[in-house]
Amino acid sequence: MSVEKMRNIGIMAHIDAGKTTTTERILYYTGKSHRIGEVDDGEATMDWMEQEQNRGITIVSAATTCYWNEHQINIIDTPGHVDFTAEVERSLRVLDGAVGIFCAVGGVEPQSETVWHQANTYKVPRIAYINKMDRIGADFFAAIKEIDDKLGAETMPVYLPIGAESDFKGIIDIVNMREVYWPEDDPKAGCIYEELKDENRSMAEEWHEKLMDKLGTISDEIMELYLEGEDVPHKLIHKTIRKGVLEQAFLPVFVGASLRNIGVQPLLDGIIEYLPAPTDLPPVPGISVKNESAVIVERSDKGSPLALVFKIQNDREAGSLCYVRVYSGVIKKGTAVYNMNKRKRERLNRILRMHSNTSEDLSSLSAGDIGVIIGMKEAQTGDTIGSEGHQVLLESMHFPEPVITVAIEPKTMSDMDKLKKTLNTLTKEDPTFTVSENDETGQLVISGMGELHLDVLVTRIVREFKVEAKIGNPQVSYRESVSVASEYTEKFNKVIAGKENTASVTLKVAPMNRGEGNTFTSAVSESNLPREYQDAVRRGVENSFTSGIMYGYPGIDIGVTLIAADYSELTSTAFAFEAASALGYDNACRGASPVLLEPVMNVDVLSPKDYIGEVINNVTVRGGMVNSLESRTSIEHINAQAPLAKMFGYSTVLRSLTQGRGTFSMEFSHFAPKEGGI
Repeated sequence: MSVEKMRNIGIMAHIDAGKTTTTERILYYTGKSHRIGEVDDGEATMDWMEQEQNRGITIVSAATTCYWNEHQINIIDTPGHVDFTAEVERSLRVLDGAVGIFCAVGGVEPQSETVWHQANTYKVPRIAYINKMDRIGADFFAAIKEIDDKLGAETMPVYLPIGAESDFKGIIDIVNMREVYWPEDDPKAGCIYEELKDENRSMAEEWHEKLMDKLGTISDEIMELYLEGEDVPHKLIHKTIRKGVLEQAFLPVFVGASLRNIGVQPLLDGIIEYLPAPTDLPPVPGISVKNESAVIVERSDKGSPLALVFKIQNDREAGSLCYVRVYSGVIKKGTAVYNMNKRKRERLNRILRMHSNTSEDLSSLSAGDIGVIIGMKEAQTGDTIGSEGHQVLLESMHFPEPVITVAIEPKTMSDMDKLKKTLNTLTKEDPTFTVSENDETGQLVISGMGELHLDVLVTRIVREFKVEAKIGNPQVSYRESVSVASEYTEKFNKVIAGKENTASVTLKVAPMNRGEGNTFTSAVSESNLPREYQDAVRRGVENSFTSGIMYGYPGIDIGVTLIAADYSELTSTAFAFEAASALGYDNACRGASPVLLEPVMNVDVLSPKDYIGEVINNVTVRGGMVNSLESRTSIEHINAQAPLAKMFGYSTVLRSLTQGRGTFSMEFSHFAPKEGGI
C-alpha cells in the first residue's frame, strides 16, 4: 500500500474514558475482529495481557493494523494510567497523528492533560472524540469548553449530538448538514443518513457558520465563496480542515457513545480525512554518528534504511519482539541491520505485522510503516537501526526517573538466577523500571513510577514468568545534592605492584538549578593536564554521581569543575587521577552543606462534593499543599502537591473517605529538600 494511504495513529485518554472500548469498535467495523470484545467482560482484543483483563485497564500499548476505505491504519492503544507514562511517551514519539478521547461526563481529566502536553512536545496533530454521550451527566458543550480552557486547544465541532444521556440517539454532520443514526439492535448495520429535522436545523446552521468562519481564516477560497453566498464544495471543506489539523490551528471534535456503537464510523472517516499520512510531515531530525552534526532524514522509501525501536516486548517462544517505526528506506527480512547505539550488526530473522497479540509475517517494512522485528538480541527501547554505510542517530527518547523502590527476593535461593534473568527482561521492556543490587546487603532492589506500576510488574514476575518472589514494603527513592559551593584539593599517592601512582586534583562543586542534572567541566587546559588524565578525572567524577554523599542515594543537580591539577610524567597514572577525583568529589560535596531530597508528587483528586472537606483535610495532614480546587457538576477536582513518602496507601484511604466514589492520579513533579533528614 502506498505511503499516502497510511495512517499511524495513537488513541490517548484518561483512564476510563472509553479508549479501549472505542478501539474495539474500530477493529470490529474495519473487519479485523468478527465480534466486539468488551472491557467489562475482560474480553477486549487490545487488552490481551491477563492483568489488563482482570484490572480492566490498559497497561502496555498494543499495536494493531486495520483497513478502512482503502487506507491502512496502524493503531497504538496506549495506557491511560499515569504510572505507565513511558508507554504513552514512546508511542507518541513514533505516531503521526492521535485521537484524544474525552468522557462527556468527566471532561478533561488529569491524565488527559498529561498526555496532551506530551503530544504537544512531539507536535502530534490531533482530532478529539467526546465519548459516553449516553451517560448520566453527559454535557457535550461543557466538555469542549473544558478542552478549550484546560488544554489551550481551539475546538471546532464537526459533529453535534442529538440529545444526551438516555435521550442520546444520533449525531448531526455539520459539514454535510444531515443527521446520522444507527439501528440499536444490529451493530453490523451501517450509518443511516436522514435530512435535518426542523428542531435541529437552527443549531446545525449556527455551528456550520462557525465552522465556515474558522475555515475562512485558513483558506481565502472558502472565505470568498462564503461571502458571495455560494456553496462551498465538501471536498474543499475537508481539505481545509485537514490543513488546519496539520498546522494545529484548531481541533476538530467528533461525538458518540462507543458502547452503543454510535459515532465510530464517522470517527474512522475523520482519521482518514484529517490525520496526516507519513509523507505529510516534515523530515525527521537526526545526528550523524561520525561527526555529531545535525542531519535531516527524508521520509522516503528511496533513502537508506533507518528505523527507531520504540518498544521491546518479551515473548516466551520468539524472544524479544522489537516494535519499530521505519522513517526512511526499506528493511527486509533475512538481512542484517546496524544498531547505531550499540555499534553492532544484528540479523532480522522475521518481520511481523501485529494485530494485538496475534500476527502475520511480512517480507519487508517500508518508510512510514510500523511493525515488529524478531531476531535482534542487543536492541533496547530508543535505539536507532539502519545501514552501516549511512550512520544516523534519531533523537533518542527521554523517560522520567523512577521514584519508588521495593526490595525483592526469590522464595528459594535456587530461583535467584531465574529472578535476575526475568528482571533483566523486564528492564529491557520498560525504561522506567530499574534494578540494582545493594552493595552492603546483597538485596535486589527494583524501582518504578508508582505503587500500581510495581504491583503490575511483580504480578507479571509471579504469573507470567513463574518466579515465586517476595517483596518488601515500598520505599521512597531519595536523592542527594549540595546547597553551597565548595572546593577541595585531593592528593593521591599509592604504590601498587611496586609502581608509584600519584595525582593531585582541585575540584569545585556547586548546586545547579533543580532539574538541570549533573555536569562536569574542566577549566584546566590540555597543556597543563593531558587528555587521558582529563578523561580519567571525568570518569571518576561521573561514576561518583551515583554513589551518594551522606546516605548513598544518587546525587543530582551538582555542577563539578576541575579548576587545578598537578601531574608527574614519571609517576602519574590515569588510575591515580580517577581515584583522586572520586575521593575529591566526595570530600568537596561533604563540605558543600549536602541536602537530602525527596520526590514531591502532583496529586489530582476527584471527589464527590459531600466529602470534599475530609479529603482536603487528609491531603493537608499528609504534608500536601492544595494548589487549586475546581467545581464541576457533581464532583470537585483538587490539584495538590505532596511528598511521596506520605502518599503510600492513599488509594485505600480515599476509598474509605468517599465511600468508594473518589479517584486520584499521581505523578512525579520535582525533588525538594526533605525536612528532618531520614
